[in-house]
Amino acid sequence: MARRRDKNLILENITLTDAGAKGKAIGHAEDGRVIFVTGAIPGDVIDARVTKKRKAYYEATPSAIHTYSEKRTEPKCEHFGTCGGCKWQNMDYKYQLEFKQNEVVNNLTRIGHIELPEITPISGSSEQYFYRNKMEFSFSDTRWMTIDEIQGGEDIQDRNACGFHIPGRWDKILDVKNCYLQEEPSNDIRLEAKKFAEENNYDFFNPYQQTGFLRTMMVRTSSTGDIMVVIQFAREDIEKREAILNHLAEKFPSITSLMYTINSKGNDSMYDLDIIAYKGLDHIFEEMEGLKFKIGPKSFYQTNSKQAYELYKIARDFADLKGDELVYDLYTGTGTIAQFVAKMAKKVIGVEAVPDAIADAKLNAKVNGIDNTVFYAGDMKDVFNNDFIAKNGTPDVIITDPPRDGMHKKVVEKILEIEAAKVVYVSCNSATQARDLSLMDDMYRVTRIQSVDMFPQTHHVENVVLLEKR
Repeated sequence: MARRRDKNLILENITLTDAGAKGKAIGHAEDGRVIFVTGAIPGDVIDARVTKKRKAYYEATPSAIHTYSEKRTEPKCEHFGTCGGCKWQNMDYKYQLEFKQNEVVNNLTRIGHIELPEITPISGSSEQYFYRNKMEFSFSDTRWMTIDEIQGGEDIQDRNACGFHIPGRWDKILDVKNCYLQEEPSNDIRLEAKKFAEENNYDFFNPYQQTGFLRTMMVRTSSTGDIMVVIQFAREDIEKREAILNHLAEKFPSITSLMYTINSKGNDSMYDLDIIAYKGLDHIFEEMEGLKFKIGPKSFYQTNSKQAYELYKIARDFADLKGDELVYDLYTGTGTIAQFVAKMAKKVIGVEAVPDAIADAKLNAKVNGIDNTVFYAGDMKDVFNNDFIAKNGTPDVIITDPPRDGMHKKVVEKILEIEAAKVVYVSCNSATQARDLSLMDDMYRVTRIQSVDMFPQTHHVENVVLLEKR
């Protein structure tokens, strides 16, 4: 039944039965349209307030919850429901894993139309909180305010924030008190930086006016105990910059890499900026099976170190190397997978678009005493061509770990031309993975599938597929 209230369409007594794209719960209206609901979980019975109406579906939020799902659990975080970082924190972890695996299977069958082998159960994370090794926080002089604050009518003085962007609002920052995603001293460092800045009258960034001094802060941690802190300042002010950096260095002697950059651009991206080491090293190290990986401020490394190890073990297992294979590692990043499999291969060739990442990969190989890897920097669709194959040889096994957009069509075409015996496809987006697999289906069959949960409390999931030549 549907009714209108306050000019909004309300769909009453909707039973949510599944989870869909971006973690939204799914129900069905009486008119047959699918309802995608933000802010509820499968098993809830709700009245749905429609926020968007389309020919085939509605988007909605709960205006009332009549029955709470048995899949629910109590969220740990005080910011849950406002912060967009852990949207499934109110769902019991075993059901999170179930819906993640279902999403992978649905994408591969419905988008890719792939014939699937027996599905190996998803590899869950041993830690559901404090698992991230990298967090990025934004400073703002116009923090997100609650409805109670806005309607209270009082003059609010504490407008500064250091935290996360509100979903869908690039200009509003939630002031985070405590975050359960990264282990200490992450929270302490963020709170101390904000406290020092306010006590010393530092101006926080304003995204509309592009004014202010403090802009962003990144905290990276590692299993080796290293800690990196990088602060973006919107302008140079030597006295203030050195004061806050010195304060953090004194307050947190465990910081092994304290860095900064001056960013007067219109966006927060650091990849085209010079990042300066103020105290300590310009990098930290991560370690895995005795291998060391140098991580700089611009380096990509899987943000869940423990689950990254599980992911790479699965990829290596799928490759099933005997020691005489030439392996291509496409989208190699800092060469983690390439070096992880190198001792079981004759030679590994890694390709990555980010030059800094390739520089790290080469250094990592040297540090680890690995002499059978070669790394190239360049756009994959341009580098991965006939001349490249002629120079480096035809691979026996290809491992590919592309970004969320999946592989460029030219890269897929080149893989099909090569006709390697095996392709191991690691993906953080099973929808684009399914699209790519469908393009390869005439030549390759999917023989193994293993999902890995890298991001508990969210809908995101990694998936590894083994393709073998038909």
